[in-house]
Amino acid sequence: MQRTTTKGRHRSFLLFTGVILILSILISSSLVGCGGPSADELEAVDYAPLPGDRWPVSTPAEQGLDPDLVASLYYNASKLETIYSLLVFKNGYLVAEDYFHIGSAGQKVNIHSVTKSITSALVGIALDQGCLTSLDQKMMEFFPELANRVRDPRKKAITIRQMLQMRAGYPWEESTAELFELLYSGFRPSTLVDVPLVRDPGTDFEYSNLTSHLLGIIVARACETDLRSFAQEHLFSPLGVEPGFWQRDWEGYYLGYSDLDLSAQDMARFGLMYLNNGEYEGTQIVPADWVHDSRQIYSENAWKIRVGRNWRENGYGYQWWSVRAGDHRYSLAWGHGGQQIVLLDEFDMVMVVTVNPLHGEHGDEPWKLEKANLNLVADFVKSLPSE
Repeated sequence: MQRTTTKGRHRSFLLFTGVILILSILISSSLVGCGGPSADELEAVDYAPLPGDRWPVSTPAEQGLDPDLVASLYYNASKLETIYSLLVFKNGYLVAEDYFHIGSAGQKVNIHSVTKSITSALVGIALDQGCLTSLDQKMMEFFPELANRVRDPRKKAITIRQMLQMRAGYPWEESTAELFELLYSGFRPSTLVDVPLVRDPGTDFEYSNLTSHLLGIIVARACETDLRSFAQEHLFSPLGVEPGFWQRDWEGYYLGYSDLDLSAQDMARFGLMYLNNGEYEGTQIVPADWVHDSRQIYSENAWKIRVGRNWRENGYGYQWWSVRAGDHRYSLAWGHGGQQIVLLDEFDMVMVVTVNPLHGEHGDEPWKLEKANLNLVADFVKSLPSE
């Protein structure tokens, strides 16, 4: 057996330490690259609002918001595949704005289930106008022509309140292939007869597009008009919103659950109004107590599918979500693909995200893209300081 000399051991030791040093440098460089944008990259991010007189404009720093956190938000947004726009309002000022891919300031997109939060506002307005008398009115009161066809007595007990809370008992349309096909073939009022309940009304949360659509029909019938005309008079016009296309069902009723086209600017007006307890530019559009009640949590952990590490402890109100990210909780109007209106009372902040609607696209890959858009917001909210 050959003996190793002291000189040989020394040479081997130097070679070994050299290799370790090189590996350490490579690993450190890799970690730095994975840790987020560099100072130079953040400095290059331009999120200054576009010129014009659409909104009062300020900067994050002037409104007490860390500019580096905002720069990181927009840097991360620029890496997303489907995002179109990102707006941030603080203390009533537009402090950050940018558009990505084919997005633009005037672009209107299908906001999908953000429509549900619009419908919720219209229910509150209808109640205030006297079209509706109580949230405890029964659903079937507004569908008398179908009363003799309803065989499940539980359906006759469903209230408007339970519908708003997604506790009517109708199933999530993505739970079976048959229901999924129904979602895309289209609803009509009689669908409330055809679709069986999966739980007793009022007992637990069950996300249902049909339920939200029926709410829209109830508003239209109770107020003796169509949903778009009612919305135009009592919500959109006072907000200065110009809605685009709005899909109707087989019998001509505007969808109460999806397929309304709005711009990021339109969504921002709606969000700012809700953050300000239903008031916009000095006009009370939605009753303040309705806004408050809408944003409470009536069902905890309503969404069962994991979104991300900072998208946690979700709940559901009157067609509004609630999410905790770190030490902060925000209200969320959420549509397929990752359309979002975000309300952060703690920071007097509104965020709007519009994205590729991914209409008709479902499955693992579209959900991955949607989660990325949802986590953009949740990760940013988590990064905000605790008071």
